[in-house]
Amino acid sequence: MASEEDELPVPGDTPEGRDALRLLLTRYSVSARHLREPGPTDDELWAVAMAALRAPDHEKRIPFRFVVARGEGLERLAALFVDYGRRHGKLGPDLDREREKAMQAPVVIAVIARIDPDDEVVPAHEQWTAVGGAIANATNALHFMGFGAKMVAGARARDPAIVAAHCSEGEMLVGWIATGTMDGPPKPRGEIDPAAILTRL
Repeated sequence: MASEEDELPVPGDTPEGRDALRLLLTRYSVSARHLREPGPTDDELWAVAMAALRAPDHEKRIPFRFVVARGEGLERLAALFVDYGRRHGKLGPDLDREREKAMQAPVVIAVIARIDPDDEVVPAHEQWTAVGGAIANATNALHFMGFGAKMVAGARARDPAIVAAHCSEGEMLVGWIATGTMDGPPKPRGEIDPAAILTRL
């Protein structure tokens, strides 16, 4: 019996292109609690960075960079999360959960944006488009290499102390890509009919 993947309508001129598109259409976000060792190696992270640099980027501004946390880096991230929790009145088990949030995935990649609102050639919204494209390409590359991944953000990414630990002046912490080996197959979040987002001018 054909699988759901085999039944996806995938056009293309080459078998390689169809295979790549079919694989792309099977990507779903995977929660950090379902990610285990091994995480991506340095060589695989290099490929992730290369994929991010292939995102559409008007005038090649490269308004983003990545900060990788693994091993001791995750310990430092956990300390920042525990400090965040303490400053927000959390105690005991709630502080333990803050630590767990930072340590669940074997590799955590912070996404840092550098947006120049005064750029006369590339407006801010186009720079943000490049950041979003980089995130998409990075998570897709991780999927292509067999890893699960999920982009997470929220209040911690806006906390001044956590931001200061990641960013230089003029930068913004967008969030983190948590990645590692999945403990099972990814679960679809629920599909939306492409017709809902396709219209004609």
